[in-house]
This record gives sequence, C-alpha cells and structure tokens, in this order.
Amino acid sequence: MVAFGKKLKERQIQEWQGYYINYKLMKKRVKQYGHQIEVGTLDRRHVLKDFSRMLDCQIEKIVLFLLEQQGLLAGRIAKLNEDQDALQQEPDIAKLSQLRENYRDVGRDLLKLLFFVEINAVGLRKILKKFDKRFGYRFTDYYVKTRANHPYSQLQQVFKHVGLGAVVGAISRNLHELQEHQGSFLSIYDQPVLPLQDSVVDAMKAAVDRLSHSTNFLNFLAQHALIMQEELPTPTEEIVDDKRYHFMSLILNLANTFLYMINTYIIVPTADDYSMSLGAPATVCGIVIGSMAVAQVFSSVYFSAWSNRSYFRPLVFSSIALLIGNVMYAMAYDSKSITILLLGRLFCGLGSARAVNRRYISDCVPLKIRMQASAGFVSASALGMACGPAIAGLLQTEFKIYKFTFNQNTLPGWVMAVGWFFYMIWLCISFREPSRPTQETKADPQTSDGTTPPCSVYFIGGVIVFLSQSNLVALIPLAGYHEPARNDALEKGLQQPLLPSTEANQDDEDCGSDDESDDSRGPANSIRSAYRLLTPSVKVQLLIYFMLKYAMEILLSESSVVTTYYFGWSTSSVAIFLACLGLTVLPVNIVVGSYISNMFEDRQILLASEIMVFVGILLSFHILVPYSVPQYVCSGLIMFVSAEVLEGVNLSLLSRVMSSRLSQGTYNGGLLSTEAGTLARVVADATITMAGYLGQKTLLNVTLLPSLIICITSILATCFTYNSLY
Repeated sequence: MVAFGKKLKERQIQEWQGYYINYKLMKKRVKQYGHQIEVGTLDRRHVLKDFSRMLDCQIEKIVLFLLEQQGLLAGRIAKLNEDQDALQQEPDIAKLSQLRENYRDVGRDLLKLLFFVEINAVGLRKILKKFDKRFGYRFTDYYVKTRANHPYSQLQQVFKHVGLGAVVGAISRNLHELQEHQGSFLSIYDQPVLPLQDSVVDAMKAAVDRLSHSTNFLNFLAQHALIMQEELPTPTEEIVDDKRYHFMSLILNLANTFLYMINTYIIVPTADDYSMSLGAPATVCGIVIGSMAVAQVFSSVYFSAWSNRSYFRPLVFSSIALLIGNVMYAMAYDSKSITILLLGRLFCGLGSARAVNRRYISDCVPLKIRMQASAGFVSASALGMACGPAIAGLLQTEFKIYKFTFNQNTLPGWVMAVGWFFYMIWLCISFREPSRPTQETKADPQTSDGTTPPCSVYFIGGVIVFLSQSNLVALIPLAGYHEPARNDALEKGLQQPLLPSTEANQDDEDCGSDDESDDSRGPANSIRSAYRLLTPSVKVQLLIYFMLKYAMEILLSESSVVTTYYFGWSTSSVAIFLACLGLTVLPVNIVVGSYISNMFEDRQILLASEIMVFVGILLSFHILVPYSVPQYVCSGLIMFVSAEVLEGVNLSLLSRVMSSRLSQGTYNGGLLSTEAGTLARVVADATITMAGYLGQKTLLNVTLLPSLIICITSILATCFTYNSLY
C-alpha cells in the first residue's frame, strides 16, 4: 500500500492540482514543529498559532476555488436553460436528446467538484488528527470551535453549501422535466414526486447526502453492519464492477443471515426443558445455548480467511454444518445424550457464515445500493432474532414417527434442518460465484469483512461534519489556551525552505504512530497485531459492545428458567415475550436513526444509553419485595431497548475510529467486534450454568451482578475518555 499523501496526489484532478489541500507541506510542517520543540526553538503556543494560520490559508484557497467553480457551473446551466426555452417553442427530438446530455455533462462536472470537496475534507481531518497525536493536544476541538460560527470563517461558507444544493436541484429539475414531461402542460411540481431514473442524478444526490451527513434510518441501520466504503473517495461512480454483482446471490447471503439468527434463538424458550428431559439441571441451558457461540469464536476466523478465495463454498459448508448440527440436536432426545445435544449446537456454531455475508456485501455489491444491502443484513438479523422464539412458540405438539420423537424440544432442530436443506438446494441452483479481482484491483485498498475505515462520506466540504466521523463531536476549546503575542519570525516560518527531497521522501513513508501510517502498511496478519492497532477509544467501544452483548445474553438465555421459577410461564408465554423483545429492534432504530441522532450528539446518546442499561439491570434484581411480572417485563424491556440503542450508536462510532489497516484482510475490525460480542455471549451463558449450582433461587441476582459490574466499568471508561473520545 502507498502512503496517504501519495494516494491523495494520485486521485487529484490534474487541472485542479494547485487548489487541493497541500497535505505534504503540512505533514512536513508538523514534523518540523516536533523537531523545533525538542531543541527548544519553539514553544507549543507558538506552534498552535502558526499551524492555525496555515490551515486558515489552505481552507480559504479551497473555498475560493469552490465558489469560482460553482459560478462556472451556474453559468453553464443558465445557458442550457435558454436553449431549453427555445426548444419549448420549436420542439426537436434530436436537440432535446442533446440538451439532456449537456445537462448530464454539467452533472458529471459537479460530481468532480463534490469529489474535490470530499478529498480535501479527508486531508484536513488526517492532518488535524496527525497533529493531535503528535503533540498530545485537542487542537482539532479548539480549531473547529473557534472557526465554526465565526462571521469571517470560510468554514461557515462551506458548511452551508447552498450553491452546491442549488446546482444539484437545477440539473435534477431540468432533466426530470425533459425526460418525463415532454409535451405536458402541467408543471413537474403539480405531479406526484416520481423517482428520476438517471445515473448522474442519483450519483449527485448520493454525493450531496455524503457531504451533508443527513442522518436517516437507512443510513443509521446500515452502519450496524460495519460495511462502508473506502475512506478516500474516488471520482468514479462505482468501485465495484457491476458484473460481480448478482441480485439473487445477495438475497441468498441475507437468507443465510436470517436463518442463522432463527437457528440461534429458536431453542431459547425450550432449552431448559430439553436439558431436564436429558437428566441435567435446567440451568445447563446456558451451556446448551452458549455452545453455539463457543464454536462461532473459531468459525468467524476461518470463514473470514475463506472468503478471501470464495463465497459459494463457505456458504455450502455452512449449510452442511448447520444441517448436521440441527439433526444431532433433534436426535439427542431419543438418544438420551446431553453430549450429542451439545455437539449438535457446536456444529451449528461452526456453520456461522456471517463473515462471508458481510464480505460479499462489501466486495460485490455496487456502492449505489451497498447502504441498502447493509441495512438489509441488519434487518435480516433482527427479524431472525424475533422469528426464532416465535416459531418455537408454535411448535407445541408431540408425536412420534418410527423411533423419532417430535415435540417442543426436538421440533426446533428438525424444522431448522429442513430449512437448511432447502436453502442448500436453492444455493446450489441460484448462487453465482463472482469473479475475483485482478491483481491490480487487489492492490487498491478495499473494505472487507464487516469493517469500515473512518469514512469521508459523511464529511462536509469543510471540517465541521467530518469531525463527527473522527468522533470529535464535542467541540471543546483547548484548556488554558490564550492568543499568543505576535511573532514575526514565526509567521515568516511558512516561507522558509522545507526539508530536502530525500528527507521528504522518507517522511512520506514514515510510519510512526500516526494514523497516516495506517495507510502505508498492509493489513494485520494476526489477532495480536490487530489488537496492537486498537486505540484507547476503540478499546473502550469494544468494551461497551462486550457489555451490552453480555447483558442481552443474560436476559435472553435465562428468561425461560427465571420466568418458570417465579411466574410459572409456559413455553408459549416465554416465546411471546422474547419475540416481542426482538420486534422492538427495527422500531427503535427507526426512532434513533431518524430523530434522536439528529437531535443529540452521538457521545450523548452513548452515555445516556449506558446509564439506561444500568437502570434496567438495577431494576431487574430481586430484593426484599416479591418479584412480579411487571417488574421483570419493564426492567427487561428497558435493558433490551437501551442496549439496542447503545449497539447502534456504538457501532456507528466504532466504524469511524477503526484504523484503516483493520479495514481489510482476515483479521479486520469486523472480526474483532464479532469476536468481542461472541465472547460476551460465551461468558454470559457460562455464568448462567455456573450460577445454577447455587440454586434457582439465587440465579437471577447472581447472574445480574456481573452485568452490573461490567456496565459500571464501561460507564466509567466512557466518562474517563469523554473528551479524548468525542
């Protein structure tokens, strides 16, 4: 991989080369600052002033060029409008077709301008983050805080980007009018809004959405999958070749996700009864449920590696493993063997192909629909989680065929075995293995299995919104900062000769400890090397992810034991309760993605959600007063919904701060987050089984206590890193 500065230079539009952010100059300047501070020729306050002035000059250069180009585009549109008015008097099909193509040409040039804005935003964020890491400042917070709303700031002009929106609207309106309303006496504004089928308009709208960071439900939901596009934008409309995309193959990937989540949760309402029917305590249900997660810890790694070479074969292997596992799970009843039961669940865990599902979306789905595909992946998981217990509640019957017993304990296994059998047939008939990238394509940075590098697609042309992507949403002034006295010698420093070319070349390849170094090295080749790339902020967010998965698993896995002991609930009642919890996932994400995330900063939602999870856990304890159904249902609902909100916001933040080296390869950020969540489930299920030896009377409080401790730890860790994280 090449250094970020070189990638930035390669992707510049040549005729505009002099107007881009001079990333190389600023990178050298940061290095010079470090040397001058070490030898004592500069103090830090002077460095802050000098670097601020340099950024101001760079941003002003970008903004003035942006305004100039907007004016040129507006002039071209005005001329085309005159041509369109003339054609209204004397319609000519050939000229109308040429006019539409001329509007599209303006749209393509606008896309170049939007790309120009995006790529400069990435460079600005990179250099600010490099400066902060090199000197240990929160300079980015200070810089944006002081420039964001100042009347003379160029950032404010870019933040509004009214001109860009006006140009997009003009092109879209005229293309729509020419394409859909030729010869009509009605205005397009008098008609229902119909989508305009034009690739240029779609690309423009997508680019503006990326710049304006307009949070919506679909966008918010898609981030849960940790599947995003490359950090450094490209001027082309597509990175993924459409020939690699096959709609039915995508559907099969989503179906695999849906069936696997059903398979995970379909046994939860009956796991305790099944364990007792085999002579084991009811609390062994924790091991029965968790054994699938134990196997998933290992399967995630080899599936992630396997997806580097194929998508079809891992999916076939997944189907076979799950088919065998479910048959073993069902046959354990007649064999009277708890060992076969556990082995069946282990086989099911070995078939977890979620790494392949994510990888297919990131590698083979075109950018224009990748967000929808990512949201589909999350929705399929959520619906599977809700359908699993619901299906279990419907299987309340008992009969025997030959020597095989079919009842509420074994039917989940048989039903899922049949489901995977038909899925495998569908897979073999309809799945199309996409062509592998060429060697040249592999050299380019690609997002992969469920990870996402910090993504510029949410940046606005200046610095305001892209700071959200680096999680610096809290605009806190630098403590103790005062404007230093004027220093003419320092201000002339920008005009001094830079480092020799040989040193500059070394600087471009310098790895150091900065984020830019992430772009100049390959992906991690082991779990250990991947862990070393985790920053403190990422570690805190993985801890939060571990906590919420642990709390949710405790709630779900012990629900049948707890409700039977305290309330005498039947399997159907437990299934209805769990299905209702699962059905809250999508509505909660709609509310958060469409409203709450637009009203509050992510850091505020994160902390508030952690506190609400803490409240839900606290209310779940059985202390003194008799334990009632309203207490259990309300506390469980608070805990589950808060954890769902927390998961969405946490993964959204995690996708922005993950090192770009963890965006590819086998040991990537998606694998790390998956392993963190899977380990949480394993530990939670093991806790339930171990607590069962103390008796069902103390099971609830004993299992909730670790949840409470982990939750408090995550809240303290979030507060401790509050300023540096966000």
